[in-house]
Amino acid sequence: WLRDARRYMGIKEIPGPKSNPVITGWAKRMGGWVASFYVDDDIPWCGLFVNNEIAVTLPNEPLLANPLGALNWVKFGAALDVPALGAILVFRRDGGGHVGFYVGEDETHYFVLGGNQSNSVSITRIAKTRLVGIRWPATGPAPQGGRVWLSAAGVPVSKNEA
Repeated sequence: WLRDARRYMGIKEIPGPKSNPVITGWAKRMGGWVASFYVDDDIPWCGLFVNNEIAVTLPNEPLLANPLGALNWVKFGAALDVPALGAILVFRRDGGGHVGFYVGEDETHYFVLGGNQSNSVSITRIAKTRLVGIRWPATGPAPQGGRVWLSAAGVPVSKNEA
């Protein structure tokens, strides 16, 4: 799922009344209430991005009833005590939550590949103090390698992913 997620790096919202068809296409692929609700890329889409990657790469994985609510991802799969490459990290933020994939960390921040980070799919640093859960897909292969230590040089810190 992380390899597939990387191919979307740089995908951005379209400012104004139009929406990026790639982003809205993820909701259409889900169908149901999400497809009818998610019609504009101005709606927060970090959970939509994570859901798409899990659904496409792990077709037998039980998915959340409401993947758009980022904090709902603390109920997904199995909990991990320590992150591993590709783990799903769930964060609190003012007004809600954020969810994305673990790609590394430094002493104070996680490096997160996620959607709706500066209105795009990107890697950003998010403070470890905001973390509320580390999750792993139930049908995914066992996590390998443990923590990935990275340099903070040149990587921006995110304070709000709305």
